[in-house]
Amino acid sequence: MRVRQLEVFTAVMRAGTVTGAARLLNISQPALSQILIHAEDELGFALFDREKGRLHPTPEARELYPEAERLFAGLEGMRRKTSDLRLGRAGLVRIAASPPPAMALLPQALASFRAQHPDIILRTHVAPIASMVALLRAGDAALALALDDNLPPDIGVERLAATAFCCLLPESHPRAAAASLSFADLVDEVVISYRNLTRPHEELEAAARAQGSGFRPDIEIDSSIAAVGFVQAGLGIAVVDALSPWAQYPGIRRADLAGSPSVPLSLLTLKGKALSRAEEILSDHIRASCADLA
Repeated sequence: MRVRQLEVFTAVMRAGTVTGAARLLNISQPALSQILIHAEDELGFALFDREKGRLHPTPEARELYPEAERLFAGLEGMRRKTSDLRLGRAGLVRIAASPPPAMALLPQALASFRAQHPDIILRTHVAPIASMVALLRAGDAALALALDDNLPPDIGVERLAATAFCCLLPESHPRAAAASLSFADLVDEVVISYRNLTRPHEELEAAARAQGSGFRPDIEIDSSIAAVGFVQAGLGIAVVDALSPWAQYPGIRRADLAGSPSVPLSLLTLKGKALSRAEEILSDHIRASCADLA
């Protein structure tokens, strides 16, 4: 029995009449009757006895009906699933992010996304750039947010925005009330910042050199969030990204970095791998959140 024949048979069994079944399926009565006749011809036995405009199921039809309902329910479930996937209402979306966009941008994007698509499962990873590339290549993430745009050739890069750097000071520091600090102001300070051979360190070092100063962290970090505890403990002044929501941490004062370079905020994907509808929708929410943040 073909799929359309199964639909017609199930509808007639439910409605009890050709008129009612045609209404359920939104087709004409002659068309429904023709499909039913073809089904009986292919099966080699009658499904219904016709009497005064009504259809009475044959014993064979009654025996087939429970199985037909089970198959029809599965077919309806598949149709709903494919519709959900097409509209971005179901599925699993995997996204990775480095800590700054994970803290400052991703919550807003995921909140707006979940408000419209509550049935989609979200799987997030907070990871450094090297790990994000590995996650994209392995298929463990379809999207990634990073403060970099210098990636391997198999990684697609969409630059969304850029962020500068700022300084974090212990609230007891003599310069804690300063609105901004320069590289020259940091020369005699204990500096907490990114380790050598990273994109942020290279940008900061080049900017300091251009301003006739130097930049050499005394305490090196891999991630800007690691600087919070060090600053709170009074170990020094941190030079970190200006994207993260630093105001939420007690015991810290934030100051602009005069003459700060910038680093790009990029949306990463794996080249050659098409995104699902849900992944495309989340990408749009990320872009919208990035525009709001800007």
